[in-house]
Amino acid sequence: MQAVVYTKENCQWCDRVKQLFKAVDIDYLEYKYDKDFTKSQFYGEFGEGATFPQVSIGTKHIGGCKETLQYLQQQEML
Repeated sequence: MQAVVYTKENCQWCDRVKQLFKAVDIDYLEYKYDKDFTKSQFYGEFGEGATFPQVSIGTKHIGGCKETLQYLQQQEML
C-alpha cells in the first residue's frame, strides 16, 4: 500500500502522520510545501482552507491526521 502525504515544516500533525505510517509499515511519498508545491496548488487540489497534512492512500483522498487515524482503525490496520 502506498500513501502520499502533503506536509509543511514545523507541523506536529505532519510529523504524527509520518510516525504513524512508519509504525504500521506503510510506505509513503512526501511532498513538502514551498519545495514541491505552492499554496495555490495545494488549495487547488484540496480546497480553500485545507490544513496540513493531507493524505491519500492508494487513489483515495483520506484527509488530515485525524481522518487518517480513523481510516486506519476502520481498515483494522491499528
